[in-house]
Amino acid sequence: MELSNRLNKLINLCDKCNTIADIGTDHGYIPINLIERDICNFSIASDINSHPVERAKVNVKSYGLEKRIKCKKGSGLNTIKDEKVQGVIIAGMGGNLIKEILIENLSIVKSLQYLVLQPTQNAEVLRKYLYNNNFEILDEEMCIDEGIYYEFFKIRYGGNGFRTNEDIYYTVSPLLIDKNHPLIKDYIISKIQELEKILLYLNGNTSNAIARKLFLEDFKIKLERLLV
Repeated sequence: MELSNRLNKLINLCDKCNTIADIGTDHGYIPINLIERDICNFSIASDINSHPVERAKVNVKSYGLEKRIKCKKGSGLNTIKDEKVQGVIIAGMGGNLIKEILIENLSIVKSLQYLVLQPTQNAEVLRKYLYNNNFEILDEEMCIDEGIYYEFFKIRYGGNGFRTNEDIYYTVSPLLIDKNHPLIKDYIISKIQELEKILLYLNGNTSNAIARKLFLEDFKIKLERLLV
């Protein structure tokens, strides 16, 4: 099974343990690969919708892994309440939703050895929450897949987080800057280009439009300073 850069990055961030749950599993490819690569002995393929769960069951059966992968339907981390799980992957959904899942299931989150999170959008919302709510940031990563940048967080509950007073560091990871990640400069440039496109068409004369334009221009300057 050939996986995308995004899925491979998710799997490579996982530590070896007994059981890993994949929340929002879709096809069940991640649990299958976790078992095949000997990263865990058992896995849980979980999704809120019936169709992905049924699709995962078919794929799991085709690899003969029915005894090692359990497919479960349910929302968030509710499917692992009665399971002994050490690692969790939450991927393929927005940063706001991942944040909500963590908040709603904090007692489960506290019991885990680690979580690997990959928001498809609003990564800055998730990063701000993690940095300011007692999560230890074990690692942050980034990849580009079919022209799209994806950000990854490997975390566990406990510790002082990674506090910052600069909002720019919720959009651009200070950890990725510090380790001179090979994609970080291109990522920052892409963010600057996005702002330039927005500013090009932001021509309103209302007080809100003017304030918005000033905010975006200031944010663009902050991004440019990160490239120096």
